[in-house]
Amino acid sequence: MPEPNELLRAARERTPSRRAPGEQMSRAELAEAVCTWLWETTETKYELDGHYIAKLERGAVRWPGAAYRSGLRFVLNVADDSELGFVPPGGPGTVDPEPGTSSVLGIEDELVQAGDESVALLALAEESNVGDLTVEQLQADILRITQSYLRTPTKTLFVRARAVRDRAFRLLSGRQSPNQARDLYATAGWALTLLGWMAVDLGRPDVAESHTRTAWACADAADHDDLRAWVRATQHTAAFWQDDFTAAAAYAQDGLQFARGSSTLFLASASSVDLARSGRHAEAREALAIAMRTTVRTDVPEFGGPFLCTPERAAGIWSDAHLALGEAVETLKQADHGVSMFEAAPHAVRNFGSERMVRLQLAKAHLQLGELDGATEAVSAVLSTPVEYRVRPLIHRVSEVAALTRLSRHATDPKALALHSSIRVFIRHPAIRAIPRQVEEY
Repeated sequence: MPEPNELLRAARERTPSRRAPGEQMSRAELAEAVCTWLWETTETKYELDGHYIAKLERGAVRWPGAAYRSGLRFVLNVADDSELGFVPPGGPGTVDPEPGTSSVLGIEDELVQAGDESVALLALAEESNVGDLTVEQLQADILRITQSYLRTPTKTLFVRARAVRDRAFRLLSGRQSPNQARDLYATAGWALTLLGWMAVDLGRPDVAESHTRTAWACADAADHDDLRAWVRATQHTAAFWQDDFTAAAAYAQDGLQFARGSSTLFLASASSVDLARSGRHAEAREALAIAMRTTVRTDVPEFGGPFLCTPERAAGIWSDAHLALGEAVETLKQADHGVSMFEAAPHAVRNFGSERMVRLQLAKAHLQLGELDGATEAVSAVLSTPVEYRVRPLIHRVSEVAALTRLSRHATDPKALALHSSIRVFIRHPAIRAIPRQVEEY
């Protein structure tokens, strides 16, 4: 007889009912809330019901599908699967089926195809063909995708962003007013920029370049400065993860002339890292000082997710700059401050993707200072990341921590060996595709 899942039941029972104030959430209500959230974030209909929740609480199912786990984590306000008693097949330390050696397993062809499609659309983006439809819904779709990024399996959001891009271009092939055309170009540009960002996270920064070229043409057609700034930010990111720090710095610095909202803070901060990694340390310190003095305008609308640079995200970037400058103490200071701000942020807007990266900066600083326990604590929070959110930059950063562990003076310490072993398990299982389904596999 299966062992009951007491953690999931307790999480549900401490969650207040939305229908009957003062009462706990029922199984049926929990199922409905998860399905509602999944529809709002993916526009995919799921058939989760109270009977399946009962199966989970009885322990008959110990590892539900990725979409259900994401929805349950959100509705029950927890950070990872272990808090809900979910155990992958084979027990802790193992992962979902379909493990692979590449973060683009199952989506490689689609990533390349989408990049080719964006190139093919470049000529259309540079023309003045227009369409006839309000773009309010498309803009709402972009907002939904950005705010759900790294909170919902990436495959679903990738498909949705591509659909927004294609719909906007179909509309642009018709006729409409110049103002409507500009709105459509802007919407297409944001969708393309999202596709570029996702391509980087899925391990194909080269494909991201295809998306961002067409995104830049859209930003020009729309005469949209904030879009120009975030396109440059995405181009910086693609160059950065190809170790072309000179190009990354050039993109970041060029983007600053267009930046209006928090893109100003992101680009100024990113520039300092690029310069430091390029060996231009004096320029990097100057750029870092400017970034730390940067104030963000509050009158500029922000999409959120990858297109929002909060103070905690900036602190993480600053910690990376200090690390590249060989300043471990300052790295520790900034990373620790960033983690504290992430932890204090409301769950609904907390950027877990950036937080994980900052925690790894914290771990690297501890290792450089010879503080093995601090590094282990920082990494442990990252190693519980659900497999669908183990994007390529995260895998890269975790690998850097593993390398530092082996080079530290604690390399033969049993704690260091255990940490290195845990990291090796983690990096063998990067993000895999999460196929949207009408009904989850039970």
